[in-house]
Amino acid sequence: MASAELQGKYQKLAQEYSKLRAQNQVLKKGVVDEQANSAALKEQLKMKDQSLRKLQQEMDSLTFRNLQLAKRVELLQDELALSEPRGKKNKKSGESSSQLSQEQKSVFDEDLQKKIEENERLHIQFFEADEQHKHVEAELRSRLATLETEAAQHQAVVDGLTRKYMETIEKLQNDKAKLEVKSQTLEKEAKECRLRTEECQLQLKTLHEDLSGRLEESLSIINEKVPFNDTKYSQYNALNVPLHNRRHQLKMRDIAGQALAFVQDLVTALLNFHTYTEQRIQIFPVDSAIDTISPLNQKFSQYLHENASYVRPLEEGMLHLFESITEDTVTVLETTVKLKTFSEHLTSYICFLRKILPYQLKSLEEECESSLCTSALRARNLELSQDMKKMTAVFEKLQTYIALLALPSTEPDGLLRTNYSSVLTNVGAALHGFHDVMKDISKHYSQKAAIEHELPTATQKLITTNDCILSSVVALTNGAGKIASFFSNNLDYFIASLSYGPKAASGFISPLSAECMLQYKKKAAAYMKSLRKVQQSLEKISKLEQEKEHWMLEAQLAKIKLEKENQRIADKLKNTGSAQLVGLSQENAAVSNTAGQDEATAKAVLEPIQSTSLIGTLTRTSDSEVPDVESREDLIKNHYMARIVELTSQLQLADSKSVHFYAECRALSKRLALAEKSKEALTEEMKLASQNISRLQDELTTTKRSYEDQLSMMSDHLCSMNETLSKQREEIDTLKMSSKGNSKKNKSR
Repeated sequence: MASAELQGKYQKLAQEYSKLRAQNQVLKKGVVDEQANSAALKEQLKMKDQSLRKLQQEMDSLTFRNLQLAKRVELLQDELALSEPRGKKNKKSGESSSQLSQEQKSVFDEDLQKKIEENERLHIQFFEADEQHKHVEAELRSRLATLETEAAQHQAVVDGLTRKYMETIEKLQNDKAKLEVKSQTLEKEAKECRLRTEECQLQLKTLHEDLSGRLEESLSIINEKVPFNDTKYSQYNALNVPLHNRRHQLKMRDIAGQALAFVQDLVTALLNFHTYTEQRIQIFPVDSAIDTISPLNQKFSQYLHENASYVRPLEEGMLHLFESITEDTVTVLETTVKLKTFSEHLTSYICFLRKILPYQLKSLEEECESSLCTSALRARNLELSQDMKKMTAVFEKLQTYIALLALPSTEPDGLLRTNYSSVLTNVGAALHGFHDVMKDISKHYSQKAAIEHELPTATQKLITTNDCILSSVVALTNGAGKIASFFSNNLDYFIASLSYGPKAASGFISPLSAECMLQYKKKAAAYMKSLRKVQQSLEKISKLEQEKEHWMLEAQLAKIKLEKENQRIADKLKNTGSAQLVGLSQENAAVSNTAGQDEATAKAVLEPIQSTSLIGTLTRTSDSEVPDVESREDLIKNHYMARIVELTSQLQLADSKSVHFYAECRALSKRLALAEKSKEALTEEMKLASQNISRLQDELTTTKRSYEDQLSMMSDHLCSMNETLSKQREEIDTLKMSSKGNSKKNKSR
């Protein structure tokens, strides 16, 4: 394949080279033709120069002849002037001579006239020839310059093409060398790939056989163990708890919080707008403090006074919707039940707008009929009337789409899932339309307020009220723009989040199934918490058992030591009381040896040896210092055998639990993998882990305190034992002293 590609590429390059070579031949031929034309034109220019020089010489000769003729004419005229007075004097005598001179004069005049005409003709011919020569010379020079420019251009093109051809040839040669090397490399790789393919086919065959066996085993297990597949039917699958997407929930809660803030701003602006509109009706066109306003405006003012009961629920509905979106829920259209409440509140506000719209239009008409209304103010009032109609229509359109979005949580058949995205897109368009309408209202009302401020009857109260209304309209415009931009920016996320639901299904079937799923989710969360508590309790119990076993062994060892020490002391006291005076020296020596052994034993008791094993930390003394080694080894052996039996039972119990929780562990592992990829989830888990650590530390401190109490009790017991031992040692010392005194007395005796 690589050689075929190389050959095809080489053929294409050869074809391109042949085309460029043919073009080069054509360009060379054109350059040669242009050079021949240029040489011919240069030859013609030389011939024209020669003819011009001949004409110039003829012109010079004619000019010289003309000058001669002019001089001759002057001489003839002088002679004629001299001959005229003579002729008058000798008129009579020289009639014959006058006739002769007259004939000569006529001949000269004719000759002169011919010369003048010839001179004039030559001048005309010379001028025409000169002009023609200049014209031809200019044409030839311009043509020569053009041809030289074209020749230079053609030569530059030829040079460029030559360089390009040389570069192309060099590049093709380099490419050919590289492609040859590459073809050799590809051939080697092809051989290696063939070997790998054969190995892969063998592995594939082996894996196919292995997977076929596993598939048959899995199918048999599924047929035997699984009662039914709940993901096969959408009705059952809708009841399954989906994987918890904590990032999605946090994102939805953040978006709901932003929407709540925007709705609160809109509610405040709407309240101010309706309230200040009511105040304006009371002072314009008739001030209620001076005269009675019309019944229409009275009714309109009464309705506007009730605006808070219709506007405030919008904020409350949005707040309930925000509170319903928590970290533990699943937020989709089928589960947002509170959206229906917000839609109902918006519907009641739409009814309020429909109720006040006719009164508002009639109030504007009443202002137009007032004597104070100018034509410009009347035009603004008509524009505001149209804007108020558009505002009500936009709110109705927005309420229609929000009501459609609320249907999946109440009526599953009211809105198909395929239409969710189009409804959300239309909501965004309606919000942008609302923003455009509010911009028109702000523009027209600002013009209306400016005109009213110029009226001579405008009061300060009217100016202030108009400014307040204008500020509320500006706030409405800004709020509408913010919420429209916010919805457009998050529209893609809203559309993408609609697929969030049960696995391997198109979504929730009905609101009832969604509610059941949420209940199952809560039960599953409670079950996981209980499992976690059980696991923690089991860990605590195992630790406490280990500690208990450790301290039981310590107590048994201490008891054995105490009994043996008491027995040894009793034996020594008995032997000391029954000894004879003759063996006092030997007894003293034995007592001294026994005292040394007691000191070594006490030192061994005070310096225990610790060993660590499965039962915890075991404190023991040296085998050489304890007389009864076999009894202690039997005790430890029995303890280990009992511990092994207990650990075996716990291992069997753990195996049974691992089989029971296998599926849940897989789900937990998937959740853990997703949680590790999320930074926010890691932060929250770190917080929870720190809280758990603090709680465990508290429990550990309480456990330590209990253990410390037990240790203190044992230490008190050991202290009491040490006191008894010290007392016994003191008694032994007194006995020794008394024995020494008796021995001295005996010696003195």
